[in-house]
Amino acid sequence: MGDKRSLTRTIRKVSSMDSRMTPDQLALEEPLEIQIAYGAPESRQWKTVAITMRTPGHDRELAAGFLVGEGLLRSLDQIEAVHSRGPHYGDEGFQHSVRVTLRPGVELDLARLERNFYTTSSCGVCGKTSLEALELSFEHVQLASDWQVDRGTICALPARLREAQAIFDKTGGLHAAGIFTPEGNPVIVREDVGRHNAVDKVIGTEFLTGRLPLSHHILVVSGRASFELMQKAVAAGIAMLVAVGAPSSLALETAEKFGATLIGFTKADSFNIYTGEQRVRLDAPALATSSS
Repeated sequence: MGDKRSLTRTIRKVSSMDSRMTPDQLALEEPLEIQIAYGAPESRQWKTVAITMRTPGHDRELAAGFLVGEGLLRSLDQIEAVHSRGPHYGDEGFQHSVRVTLRPGVELDLARLERNFYTTSSCGVCGKTSLEALELSFEHVQLASDWQVDRGTICALPARLREAQAIFDKTGGLHAAGIFTPEGNPVIVREDVGRHNAVDKVIGTEFLTGRLPLSHHILVVSGRASFELMQKAVAAGIAMLVAVGAPSSLALETAEKFGATLIGFTKADSFNIYTGEQRVRLDAPALATSSS
């Protein structure tokens, strides 16, 4: 059975020579509601904390990763259950809602979520205000500095990420995020129409299997490195973010604040180190050999 996260439509393809009708595949984009339930079983309350447009699949992991990135979840033992809700649709039985239920007694700072959302989504208040809010949310985070990555391994990371993008091959319309070892081996790769969702899916998967913090791992993203992606890396304890595209100024400031390594414009033969140069082994060979 084929992957149901893409949709086939007949389109007209126009070139300088002619035009013709042909099938084309598009990445699915559907809304997902993320809810959180809290309190004692007899008086449990729930609240919608986000609605995001995503590529269906790995929705439970996306929800968990989102809550980790917002500083609302820190350990797996805070969670009682994570389950999808609502009517099923499509051959895969996707649903449009995920509810994360906290264990009784777990305190929930919903005001923090509202503050974070305001500072990261409202024009004109990002910068310093967002960074201060982030510092308060993740003051417990200590990023490991006792490891290094060969420069050749870093150059090879975009190609290794691309190799795992099954849906991109069909649609060309998805972002990817992957967790890699310092040797350049993929641990997990996910795709999504939203770059933030792809990161939430990989971090959420590792969180739900009890593997956070990811102290000695690399987060690789197929696009640019924004403040939000750097925030999610810090929340997961990831000390190195490697991006194919450019970093933003606030991503750089965040990396500096937490002592993370931020790398951008990563190609097969070059990359830029913006912060955290101590984690890159520059005297290693320039070109990486394939890992087995």
